[in-house]
Amino acid sequence: MALTGLQIQKLLPKTNCKECGSNTCLAFAMKLAAKKADLSQCPYASDEAKQVLGAASEPPVKALELGENKTIKLGDETVLYRHEKTFVNPTALAINIDDGDDPTRIETTLSRVRDYVVERVGESLSIDLVCVTQTGSDDDHFVRIAQKAHESAGRPLVLRSAGFEALQAAARALAGSRCVLVPADAKQSKKLVAVAQENGHVLAATAENLDELTAITKEIKQNGFNDLLLHFQIQSFAEGLQTRTIARRAAIRENLKALGYPGIHFVASRDPFQGTVEAVDQICKYGGICVLPIFDPAQLATLMTLRLNIYTDPQKPIQVEPKLYPIGEPKTDSPVFVTTNFSLTYFIVSGEIENSGCSAWLLVPECEGMSVLTAWAAGKFSGAHIAKFAREIDLESQVSTRSLIIPGYVAQISGDLEESLPGWKAVVGPQEAADLESFIKAKLN
Repeated sequence: MALTGLQIQKLLPKTNCKECGSNTCLAFAMKLAAKKADLSQCPYASDEAKQVLGAASEPPVKALELGENKTIKLGDETVLYRHEKTFVNPTALAINIDDGDDPTRIETTLSRVRDYVVERVGESLSIDLVCVTQTGSDDDHFVRIAQKAHESAGRPLVLRSAGFEALQAAARALAGSRCVLVPADAKQSKKLVAVAQENGHVLAATAENLDELTAITKEIKQNGFNDLLLHFQIQSFAEGLQTRTIARRAAIRENLKALGYPGIHFVASRDPFQGTVEAVDQICKYGGICVLPIFDPAQLATLMTLRLNIYTDPQKPIQVEPKLYPIGEPKTDSPVFVTTNFSLTYFIVSGEIENSGCSAWLLVPECEGMSVLTAWAAGKFSGAHIAKFAREIDLESQVSTRSLIIPGYVAQISGDLEESLPGWKAVVGPQEAADLESFIKAKLN
């Protein structure tokens, strides 16, 4: 049963030291009760408090790590809706191969998975996992394909089979690699617990309905194994969405630990449109791992872009490091443009400057990841603010030009900028980044 804030406060040191970030121990206790803080933030928590509050303060959806180096993180979620706080660990995307596929096709898919990278707002996005599904009856062949996939793609694996012996053999062959074992039914789910535990893997428990799955995970957890995923057996798109929502709501609102695990879903349709709809549903609504049946780079780019947007902290925009960036091969007398450190703004502006063929400097002050107008409205992109940053990085010693080209949307800061940075001239550029190329050709060439 979840503890209330007052119950938690009785176990805290009551010093009101504020080192946890809260003004009082009671305020911190309220955050712990709402799953919006972690007990580790309190430097003076007693051993008794850690013991009692450890389970109570753990996230409603368990955190899991996959791979030998634990590079893939799942779960650790605390909210139903991202605007309440944030979604934490993105839905992992996997590509499926069948052990009965043509060897050349398998090799091609694995190499494409290994080499596929999408660059988006300064981040490199890649495929997280490879799924190996047994479609034949040769267990040794299944194990060989799994080993090949692990070595060739360099990714953690999802191992899926209807046979206990096949999964057991593959788990032993890949011991310590933190793969996911996916059995076919409830009976095998229970039987594979010891195999997963002995070889350091995660088990995707499954059952015919949610009540049976709840009972199975509860039993497994009580027996000391807690590295679980939920594999819902569903018959339709609508049923899947409803089931995942019920499970997440039960974990978050009712603190039902038996359903507090990430899920795994296998996209059935090979149709690119239907398959994408299924995957989008997983990304937006609580999917832990989404296994795609084919490698489709266009589909992956779409899904990864959406995933980045959904799992970006709405309270902390993606931002680049504040500094002076070279675009092309600028010289000391090359023009200096100014923009904010919101990643999307930076990459759009730098891309348009680069596309114009102009080598220039891009001055990016600290704006807490806000866009131009938002930062200006918040007082983070004023003339004085830009001038202060220019002095901090000693801009005068890095360039010989004494003009700063500011976005047209904040033309009103030009006077403040010139007053705050004597000897410099503020040049008002276009409002839209798309007009930078024509501005450069008309004004700077």
